[in-house]
Amino acid sequence: MSKVKASHILVKKHSEAERILKEIRNGADFAELAIKHSLCPSGKKGGNLGFFQRGQMVKEFEQTAFSLGKGELSEVVKTQFGYHIIKRTG
Repeated sequence: MSKVKASHILVKKHSEAERILKEIRNGADFAELAIKHSLCPSGKKGGNLGFFQRGQMVKEFEQTAFSLGKGELSEVVKTQFGYHIIKRTG
């Protein structure tokens, strides 16, 4: 697979990421939570990053995004930017 499509939510604190992840797993809408909480400019688009290929994202983010199946949600992923919740959408 050369490209994946994903959305994410980026926050500064691990505890906040864990709380948001729990909300999503309990049925909260991923895009709404991204708009409300994400520090990334993509948050305005519900966290949508569109399609990207290997080498375009930081290593930890990329490894997780490419390991997910379509529709799957990651655990909390730490990068130099903060803590991410990643959802593979395509």
